[in-house]
Amino acid sequence: MAKASSDPNEMSFLDHLEELRWHLIRSTIAIVLIGLVAFVMKDFIFDTVIFGPKKPDFPTYGVFCKLSKLLGFSEAFCSNEPIFTVQSRQMAEQFSAHIWTSIWAGFIIGFPYILYEMWKFISPGLYDKERNNSRGFIFIASSLFFMGVLFGYYVVAPLSINFLGGYSVSDEIVREIDLSSYISTVRAAVIACGLIFELPIIIFFLTKVGLVTPEILRKYRKIALVIVLIISAVITPPDVASQIIVAVPVLILYQISIYISKVVIRREAKKQNKNVKSS
Repeated sequence: MAKASSDPNEMSFLDHLEELRWHLIRSTIAIVLIGLVAFVMKDFIFDTVIFGPKKPDFPTYGVFCKLSKLLGFSEAFCSNEPIFTVQSRQMAEQFSAHIWTSIWAGFIIGFPYILYEMWKFISPGLYDKERNNSRGFIFIASSLFFMGVLFGYYVVAPLSINFLGGYSVSDEIVREIDLSSYISTVRAAVIACGLIFELPIIIFFLTKVGLVTPEILRKYRKIALVIVLIISAVITPPDVASQIIVAVPVLILYQISIYISKVVIRREAKKQNKNVKSS
């Protein structure tokens, strides 16, 4: 995929490192600037976004409540009372949470620009045809990431918060969750799902470099199914409905990845045939 160029003006390894450094610096500046906006919008970020999934009137709980009643499962999502309170027990905990939450907000919102900077660094090493065929990379990768973020926020985070926040081993225990623990649960669900939804893009590039084929993906599909179900069981409440809700989108992404890998292999085969005929 990299160009083998004999151009005497071609950049050296150190020049590439310098170029990469500036791309990283610009990405960091973008994250910081967006993070500053998020820092100022403290009330919206925390009261509406971060603490949204713990409120009984969060829209996801209404949907889950109706589904639970329809399917005859537990009606744990139908509660009208908060299942726990969030507390801060360390002097600098709230300030630290404010700063880091703003930085992560900067990363999530600035993700398309980060991809753009990565693409500017990689694209000079591609052939013109490869560059043209990858024009939609930033849009597709960003769309998948934001779809994963929304899925994590509206599905995985509420499922995890509802189960873990309401789980009890004894009535003697008061449910008072530390602020850092609560935020890390929401953050992990959102970021993890955002990255998991990049699976088709990852498979595309792994197929391009010859590390993955459709046959390999089909061969290990059952193993992938088991892994997905295990992950679903870990991050969701221990009931079949919740696990299916999380597992199905990931399995769909896996199937889409097989199709993408198949298309890439087919295109590479056509390209090789054309090269053979022309020679």
